[in-house]
Amino acid sequence: MQKKRSLLVAQSGGPTAVINSSLVGVVHAALAAGRLGTVIGARFGIEGVLADDLVDLGRVVPETLEQLRRTPAAALGSGRYKLRPGDVERALETFRRHDVGYFIYIGGNDSADSAHRIARAAAAAGDELVVVGVPKTIDNDLPLTDHCPGYGSIARFVALATRDAGRDTESMRRVDPIKLIEVMGRNAGWVAAAAALGKGEESEAPHLIYLPERPLDPDRFLDDVQRTYDRYGFVVAVVAETLRQADGRPVAQMEMLESVDGFGHPRLIGAAHTLSGLVANGLKLRARWDRPGTIQRMLMATVSEVDLEEGYRCGQAAVAAALAGETDRMVTLVRVADAPYACTTGLAPLAEIANSEKRLPDEYLAPDGTAVTPAFLRYARPLIGGPLPEYGRI
Repeated sequence: MQKKRSLLVAQSGGPTAVINSSLVGVVHAALAAGRLGTVIGARFGIEGVLADDLVDLGRVVPETLEQLRRTPAAALGSGRYKLRPGDVERALETFRRHDVGYFIYIGGNDSADSAHRIARAAAAAGDELVVVGVPKTIDNDLPLTDHCPGYGSIARFVALATRDAGRDTESMRRVDPIKLIEVMGRNAGWVAAAAALGKGEESEAPHLIYLPERPLDPDRFLDDVQRTYDRYGFVVAVVAETLRQADGRPVAQMEMLESVDGFGHPRLIGAAHTLSGLVANGLKLRARWDRPGTIQRMLMATVSEVDLEEGYRCGQAAVAAALAGETDRMVTLVRVADAPYACTTGLAPLAEIANSEKRLPDEYLAPDGTAVTPAFLRYARPLIGGPLPEYGRI
């Protein structure tokens, strides 16, 4: 009888509301397959592989696994570690030591790069190691997949937060008539664009959306705010944290830039703060700003049920692909229909996903660059897990 080889799974990058749902999908599918040895989890992403910091996931009781499906953040621990010279060889040694034949890596662009490098090195060394990636990113910027697990939930959060901030600002417009909300999204505007999913009447928030795909002109920004204020008496604008000016300089003040992460991505903060000062000085209007920070990416209270289920299915699909011998691939989500919404899974080469970004296409952006089109709303609305609660108005 052929010996059953083990499967190792790890989580990487910024946690989402559904990254653990993907993990549980992997564990459930691996345990149910009957063809595997130990189902192993690595702590803190690839660093756990390098440090031999592993845990037997087969010993986690079923009740806990069910709880983990609705638990935020990364149950195994996560990180942003970029592989250094010699690391791939050390990782392969760990896999050999534990007789790991299947490596499932849950993560985004940078994790795809790590998984691809390991798959390529394993093939070159003659190791029978199958490597499959599971998509995970709130940025929604992975190519070759319709969308990414994690995006639907942050989109729901941003839509709700913007809508509620709009009501608050409308009621307090005689005191603080301008509100700027800074959201995540790295170099793509998918998260900021999601604010429009909570908009009802034309007068409701968000009035303006500023995305990385369109450089910000400070003078035009002030004109936009003044014109909107003159029309409605208050303004709610959503801005991406990585918003830049035409010359490439970040809107965030340079002294507010934090250090870069292991992959060289700068942590830009302060765009909304900078723009609120611009409004106060240029228009003499009181402006407030909100920055939800990391809570927006993993708040379970606003999880999308669609997102939760798709994250789980991606984990299951990764195991099925691995057992079928598919390697150096990532699971993708393939949209079948919009109404009623239907989606299935597919596979794409890790090499075509690693270190690549999918930005908002032009057809999703209004010509003036401060709003989204109906095409974007049709794309994103099914992902947030049902309609938002209705509000009343006197």
